[in-house]
Amino acid sequence: MEIWQQLSQQRVKHIVSSYQLGGDEANQFDNYLAELLHGYPCPLIELALIETLIDNWLSVPLIRGIEFLSQAHNKLKTWETQPIVSTITPEQFQQISGLDPTPIFGSAEIPPTCPIVRPS
Repeated sequence: MEIWQQLSQQRVKHIVSSYQLGGDEANQFDNYLAELLHGYPCPLIELALIETLIDNWLSVPLIRGIEFLSQAHNKLKTWETQPIVSTITPEQFQQISGLDPTPIFGSAEIPPTCPIVRPS
């Protein structure tokens, strides 16, 4: 595995760890996450995780485990056939994830001229 792939996967794992998204089903969650990491670009998974967090922000307790990952996966599947339009700004992504938003949104110096699109 290339170093850039390891770094990308580490970013995803940082989000999962920060919000303890694995829940009580850690092994099943890790296997499901590994499948997603194999099938989708890491930046897209990051965005799906953060968007799913926002969707469930007011749920008490916060949805975790397979149910959470399934919701994020549904977003990824939707984005396969529709344009990806994020509901958050790069700054909000950074505040929620603690990560640099550049791999997801592009350079902050030049605002995007179109919605985020799925990489080829």
